[in-house]
Amino acid sequence: MTLTWPLVGAVLFGALLHASWNALVKSSSDKALDTAVIHLAGSVLAIPLVLVVGWPPAEAWPYVIASLTIHIAYYIALTGAYNHGDLGLTYPLMRGTAPLLVALSASFTLGETLSPLAWAGVLGVSCGVLTLGLSRHALDSPRAVGFALANAVVIALYTVVDGLGVRASGHALQYVATLFVLDGWPFAILVFMRRGPRVAIPYAKARWPVASMAALASFGSYGIALWAMTRAPVATIAALRETSVLFAALLGVVFLKEAFNVRRAIGTATIVAGVMALRMG
Repeated sequence: MTLTWPLVGAVLFGALLHASWNALVKSSSDKALDTAVIHLAGSVLAIPLVLVVGWPPAEAWPYVIASLTIHIAYYIALTGAYNHGDLGLTYPLMRGTAPLLVALSASFTLGETLSPLAWAGVLGVSCGVLTLGLSRHALDSPRAVGFALANAVVIALYTVVDGLGVRASGHALQYVATLFVLDGWPFAILVFMRRGPRVAIPYAKARWPVASMAALASFGSYGIALWAMTRAPVATIAALRETSVLFAALLGVVFLKEAFNVRRAIGTATIVAGVMALRMG
């Protein structure tokens, strides 16, 4: 398995898509309800695709079920982080720690061994992402930091599970389409029950067009990542995917009026160096 430049380009595009839907959630008035509507839209939009490509084989279903369970924890931690902290703080913390956890566990769970240069790339991307997120503001937002770091563990868990699952499936599109068909319902039901139909239904109707675009971005982002994991080491793709924090920082600056300073410039340069090391490793 080799990380080629076309593969790098595809994963970077997926990273942009991932940052885009996260920025939409952060900009909403109700983070939990927006997350629920986006992934419910994703479940509905994925139904025709499953009808075309079919379900994954039996070998992949234990991973599908495990991933669905882990993703509920992901959505809970995600909305908690965004409710208590800026996108520019919480997103890098969540995404920067997870690749290190994936890389550390990959040799045991996936039988993958990274070269020293690839390890340098993983560390470079993670350190750059954390540099973008860590600041004195983190000390003022302990709950946001707690949710973000907890979600980093969750992200690492579902990354490894889905890396194993998509390889067991042998068909990335089948696997990701099945995940999306089933994934949106549990969290949406929980949030809708807590908000009540008088709040949830009008909100869902109003946000449905935007939620559908965000759902397509989410589907494309994760579909690209899972497909790439069948062609390159999971730890490498997990690290490369977290370059989405660069796009998140840019979106935060342009649309959410968050600051872009010297620290973020250093983090950006570190991430770029890490990507180069990943490709050469």
